[in-house]
Amino acid sequence: MTNSEMQPTNGAAAATLLSVGLGGLVLGALALAGDAIPAVAKALNIWNPTGPLSGVTLAAIVVWLAAWLVLSRLWSTRTLDMRLIGGVSAAMIVAGLLLTFPPFMDLLQGK
Repeated sequence: MTNSEMQPTNGAAAATLLSVGLGGLVLGALALAGDAIPAVAKALNIWNPTGPLSGVTLAAIVVWLAAWLVLSRLWSTRTLDMRLIGGVSAAMIVAGLLLTFPPFMDLLQGK
């Protein structure tokens, strides 16, 4: 048995990490777009009491779940570089958080 045959698969864990990062990034990007573009805000307004935030969170959850489903099926038997996947996921989460931070959103919008 070779070294590569003995290494356990980590594709499911990698899919989980990357899908979380993608969901966080989508949440931040849509929050910014909903704040900056009135037409996007109107399209994202699914429930009036919460306004565009209802569509932002729904879209982020749908993207997260879809990415998780697709990636977990594609990667379930693979062994991936978790350092790379973790780094990319962390970068997407940080970017998503920054995009929801009002002073940063205002800076990007030139306010």
